[in-house]
Formats: sequence, structure tokens, C-alpha cells
Amino acid sequence: MEEWVGQLWHRFITRRARREHPEAAVTLEAVRREVAVLFRALGGDPGLRVEAANETAYGARRRWLERIAGTGTHVELAWRDEETLRLPPRIAWFESPALNRDLYLWLAALAAGSDPCVGEADWLRRNARATAETLARYPGLRPRYARLVAAHLAQRPDPEGLPGAEAAQERAIRAALQEPVAAAAPLPPASRPPWPVPLWLHPHPPGMSEASAAPDAAEDGASEEADAARSLESDKRRRARRVEMPDGRDGLLAFRLESLFSRAEYVPVDRPTEEGMDADAARALEDLETLSLARDTSRTGARLRFDLDLPPEAHDDLRLGAGIPLPEWDWKRQQLVPDRCRLQRMLARDAEPTALPPRLRAQARRVRALFELFRPRRLWHNRQADGIEPDLDAYLRFLTDRLRGTTPTDVPLYREFRNLERDLSCLLLADLSLSTDSWVNNDRRVIDVIRDSLFLFSEALAATGDRFALYGFSSRRRDHVRFHHIKGFDEPWGDRVRGRIQAIRPGYYTRMGAAIRYATRLLEKESSSQRLLLILTDGKPNDLDRYEGRYGIEDTRMAVREAAQQGIQPFCVTIDEQARDYLPYLFGAERWLLVRNAAELPRKLPLLYARLTA
Repeated sequence: MEEWVGQLWHRFITRRARREHPEAAVTLEAVRREVAVLFRALGGDPGLRVEAANETAYGARRRWLERIAGTGTHVELAWRDEETLRLPPRIAWFESPALNRDLYLWLAALAAGSDPCVGEADWLRRNARATAETLARYPGLRPRYARLVAAHLAQRPDPEGLPGAEAAQERAIRAALQEPVAAAAPLPPASRPPWPVPLWLHPHPPGMSEASAAPDAAEDGASEEADAARSLESDKRRRARRVEMPDGRDGLLAFRLESLFSRAEYVPVDRPTEEGMDADAARALEDLETLSLARDTSRTGARLRFDLDLPPEAHDDLRLGAGIPLPEWDWKRQQLVPDRCRLQRMLARDAEPTALPPRLRAQARRVRALFELFRPRRLWHNRQADGIEPDLDAYLRFLTDRLRGTTPTDVPLYREFRNLERDLSCLLLADLSLSTDSWVNNDRRVIDVIRDSLFLFSEALAATGDRFALYGFSSRRRDHVRFHHIKGFDEPWGDRVRGRIQAIRPGYYTRMGAAIRYATRLLEKESSSQRLLLILTDGKPNDLDRYEGRYGIEDTRMAVREAAQQGIQPFCVTIDEQARDYLPYLFGAERWLLVRNAAELPRKLPLLYARLTA
């Protein structure tokens, strides 16, 4: 009975203390594409991803109902950093869904026009400056902004009911919202921060510097062993900080047991790690504002576990020559760093000549029959100035015109037997990273789908007679980019190459920029008039070091641009459902394709090639 009454009271007081309007809520997922298009159309950095922001503690004065209910301590505001534009996952500030949607669009425009998070030190002045610049640059936003300001001012606390310092802050904010051009004075100091302003960006965006320091430590070489447990899916970007692993000797744990106050030695026992996944882990993750991460070198149990150490030299693939130094694009310094990476050409050690798998033979026959239509044929070319024999039709027309009294000059009277040739070369670059070891369905993994795609793709191109090459790539930091040789341009298609395709297996990570640069070098040596670089992947660029995130995206984009400047046509085929967030930025709007059902990739890849080279 007491629990039932407590639940009723909790629901009642929470509902009365609530400031938002859940019935009019608009989610980020519903407007994500519209917001991203507007942000980039108004000049926002095209490399930024649109992600959901997490709640942060704010500390503003709360109403007495909020203090009773224990709510109003956290707020979801927008901000941007070097890699992301972060917007609230749900906006329910206003009673109208149209206003909540307008707030999403206004925040995207505000972040695109200028960066309110840098420059001016004072939060009020930098947001007022950004608002004034945005309205001056895009006057069409003024009616939307006026509606948002009118609705928000009605929600804000009355300055007459606040203490002196907080009242001064509130008046300054109201004046800056109504007339952002005239907001020259900084925010007056007070013991509490003002009530949040959802029309502005976050006053103190959560810093990610501590979390971003992790790749550097990994690059210098710490423990190579990784334990992977079941992931908790969430679209929020979590704030994190690095801490030292407790040694079990310094901590004291104080607790109250009834009326007895005791103390005990702290022991660093991680029961969820040793005994399995905590059923309330997702709920605990939602409650934490900052995650503390420590590196533990001890072995612990996990749901999934894999070793990232390089295999011994005796069991690894064969190395073809010494490593090849390659440059890499540093987007922060906006320059190409020479010899930043080292690419190692590899050849499968255990590859044995093999025939086409029986399960693919019927499909391969259909593909060959279709693509034989593209094979060069010998045809007569009529009405030529020179040729091996007279063109009788052209000669009869010439005699007829002469009898009618008109004798045209330079009449082509010959015909010639010529070969119709397809002057093109194609290099297919397959992603062989560790993520390809995941399962597409109950029977096949991603690497199996890639293997079948290479088989059928090669059967198709062998039928056309086009020059083609097959390579795979994976990486483990910048000094070990593995470039797997499957088939060169001058090698014939046969059982030996099929054996290399059969021997491919998942590798490490996806340092795509270095692989694209070396593939570009190979294609530059081809004399064909049309050169196609076809990239097959299942995810975005990443690696153990700082290649994760914006760095890898920008380096890959620069490598694609370098290939296009050499007259090469890059095209990406992916099975990553999140590809729409980054592939248009990497390859352009029309130079990539998402295959939603990965099992259909072997069938669709040859048809895509036919469309690209028609």
C-alpha cells in the first residue's frame, strides 16, 4: 500500500513540476536530415556530424515544486565542437510542435552562421553576437526567431521575483534575446547561473579533451589485449574523463548500517565484469553525466573476447617487399604530412588454387552471359575516308548525286572492319577489417558476402575483357597498413586468384586514406582513358590511434579528392546503415551506394559496374 501511494505521489508531483510539454515533443531523429541539410546549406562545416546531446547539470534556481520532485537539475542544450553538432535528442519546450521544430532549425542556423563556442569569453555576448550575425545574414529567419523569443519569454521567471544579482542577469538575458544587436554588456555576476536559454548554445559545453587523449596512449603502445562486452546502444554522446585504476590500498568506504557507523577497506572489485552484464547497466548509464574510464591490465571475463596482437611471422601472410611510406592529411593543421603511414603489401600464405565454389556456379553463368554483351566485337564502319574496300551504298549515292548534277566533294566512299574496344581499368578495393567478421544472418558473415562478391565481380569482368585488379586492406595503427594482393592488372583470372579470394579473412582496422592513396598510384600507371576505383566497405574509417573520428574522415576525403584530381573515378559501395551521415561528405552526393541487404551485394555489385561503365 505504501509503495502504491508513493508511486501515485511521485507521478503527481513530477507531472505538476514538469516544465516541458511531452505531448508536443519533436525528436531529433524526426528532423535529423532536415537539420543537417539546413546546417550545411547555411555554410556550416560539412564534416560535422549531427548527434544527440546528453543532459548536463545546470545549477539554476528551481521552483519549489521542482525541488520537492527532485527535477530540474539537468538540462539538454545544444553545442558544437570540432567533430559534431550536438542537439537535444528531444525538444518539448513549447506547447506547439511547430515551435519545437522551429527551435531545431534555429539552433542549426545559429551554429552554422558562426561558432558561439569560441571567440568571445562571455556566454551572453557571444550568443548575442552570433544571433545578430545570423539574423543579418539570413533575414528570412527573423519571423521564426521572433515567435521563439515571444514563446520563451513567457516561460522565463519574472525578474521582480528574483534576488538582486539574479534579477540583473535575467534582465540582461531578456534584453539580449529581444535586441541581440544592442547586447554589449557582459552577463552580470551572480551566485547562481541564470535560467537556461534553449535558443542559445550551451554556456559551458562538456569538454572531450580527456577522453580524446586515449588514442595517443594506445599509439605509444600499452596493453594490446582488448575485451569486448555487449554494447549498450545509445545515440547520445557521453562526457568522459580518464582516471587511474584504483590499487585497493588507499580507498576507504564509509557506510551507515542502521545506527552503526563503520568503515572498511576499499577493494576494487568489479562484479559486473567478472559475473556478467548488469541488468541495470543501461539505466545507470543514463543517470551518469560523466563516465570515468581507467585502464586495467588484468584479465577479466567478458561476453565477447578477441586478441588484437599481430600473428607470429611464421603464421602471418607473406610480406611483398619493404613497407611503403605514404603521406596523411592532418586536417587541424591543413597540411599533408609526408611519410606519416607505412603500407605493407601482403599475399595470402595459405592460398591454394581452387575452382569457383559450387553454390555460385549457376549465378556465375548468368553473370557471364550478361556481361559477354559488353565484350568487344568487330563491326563494319561505313562511309569512311579510307578503308579496306569500297562502301557500295555510299558509292551509289555518289553516282545518283552526280547524275542529278550535284557532285559533293570529299565524299567518304570506303568502309573498314574495326574492333569495338572498352578502354577502361577498374581496381576494386575491399575492406577486410575486423568488423567484417560480424554476421549478416544465421548462415553468413560479412566477410563471406565480400568473398562471394569478389568471385562474381571477377567473373563479370573476365567476360567483358576489361582490365581489373583486386586488393584488400586493413590496418593496425599508421605504421602497419596491410594491403592484400589478390589480383594485379596483368594477372589472368583463374584458379590461382580464386584461391587468394578464398583465403581472405578479417583483419584489424580501417585506415582507408592510405589504402586509397596506394590504389591511386596503381591506377595512375594504367593507360586506359577511363579508370575506376571501386571501394567496398562496411563502415567508416577508423584505427587504434587518432585516426578515429574527424581525423580519419578528413584524411579519407582528401585521398578521394587526390584520386579525382588524377582523373580516377572513386565510387564507394557500403552496407553500413549509418553511411548517409558521412559518405556524402567523403565521396559526394552521387558517388556512393548503400546496399541495405548485405546478402544481395554479390548480385548487385556486377550490375553496378555495368551501370558505371556503360
